[in-house]
Amino acid sequence: MQRPTRCHHLVPAIALCATAPAMAATPYATQGTCAGHPAVALKVPAGWCAGLVADVRDGLRMPRRLLEVAPNRFWIVDMGNWEPRRGRLLELRTGISPGQTGRVRVLATGLDRPQGLAKGPDGRIYIGEAGVVWRTPIGETVQRQDVITGLPADGAHPLKELAFTPDGRLLVNMGSITDACRGSDQQQPAPCPELAGPQPRAAVYVATLGGQDFALQSFKPLATGLRNSLGLASTTARDGTVRLWQAENSVDYTDAKLPAEELNELKEGASYGWPYCVSDAKGLAVPARGYEGRARCAQHVSAHAAWPAHVAPLQLLLTPRDFHTGPFAHRLLAVWHGYRPGGHRVVAWRLDDQGRPSGAREDLVSGWQAQAGARPMGTPAGITFDAQGRLWIVEDRNKTVIVIAPKP
Repeated sequence: MQRPTRCHHLVPAIALCATAPAMAATPYATQGTCAGHPAVALKVPAGWCAGLVADVRDGLRMPRRLLEVAPNRFWIVDMGNWEPRRGRLLELRTGISPGQTGRVRVLATGLDRPQGLAKGPDGRIYIGEAGVVWRTPIGETVQRQDVITGLPADGAHPLKELAFTPDGRLLVNMGSITDACRGSDQQQPAPCPELAGPQPRAAVYVATLGGQDFALQSFKPLATGLRNSLGLASTTARDGTVRLWQAENSVDYTDAKLPAEELNELKEGASYGWPYCVSDAKGLAVPARGYEGRARCAQHVSAHAAWPAHVAPLQLLLTPRDFHTGPFAHRLLAVWHGYRPGGHRVVAWRLDDQGRPSGAREDLVSGWQAQAGARPMGTPAGITFDAQGRLWIVEDRNKTVIVIAPKP
């Protein structure tokens, strides 16, 4: 691949560039093809296959989200690493063969730990950096317009996940500053100061947009007591009721099986327990360590479902409404990024008539344990569907784009 030869700086810390730098190869072994790409050995639904679309040779550094913006054209949010201003917005053209000029273009650089990537009802693409949410029309160049500014970018959980609801509201993660409200003095106060004030942390916010140019009308907390909401989605019941969902990255214990990660149904004004309460392996709300004798867990909303500890959910995704058949139809998908045995997989649940995920968990993409000479341990970070019904995955630490497609 060619290295960048020129960049055009349009706004402070943002640059538009031509191509991505060359880097070393990925450790995946390939055999045969899948959807025109080299096939890799993963466990996928019967009749489907996994293809390696792009990797470090295409300049990927730490991809976290991807989205199809036009046929054979994907935008990718790449954090670069956890240092500020190392992130980029990339474009991958899947109709161009590896090694050809124009396959991966760098649309913007200097982004501050970008995470969220969503298409709004206005047709523009929204990007969530640590301290700002901005948008741009789909085009050959970025035309940045800041939408929400002044967001806190400090602490342990600065990333801003984004998700639009069916009525056009924008959900935004505002992660906690600390793991468990423990200060430098190692004390855990009650009430936790992170939950106080006009802009509490450990919350999911809702932005209302409208009027001329779909401008910001209001931005306020929707629900609190949510440590880090890197999975946000909405479902619609048969009667039209909209339900909002959050995937909770829970407090870090050294225990292998505690505390459970959570799937929460969000209700306006509700508290979900952080830092005072966590879920045990059975999904029961119990006092978090450090808050024994002080927590009143009955005052907080319990989780809809408990997930295995340390699976680290990084995204929720609803199957598009026009998917009526196949292994992805009528499902809520979750990306489990965690390195422990229960993690590194993409999972799903069928939706009932009430729009709630129910029944047994389905492992849609798994078998991602490290195997010498075959594959590294999986590190799925983000997923999306294309217009053909194929599932696309980005891995952050492995620096790949993988497509799950019907076998030829």
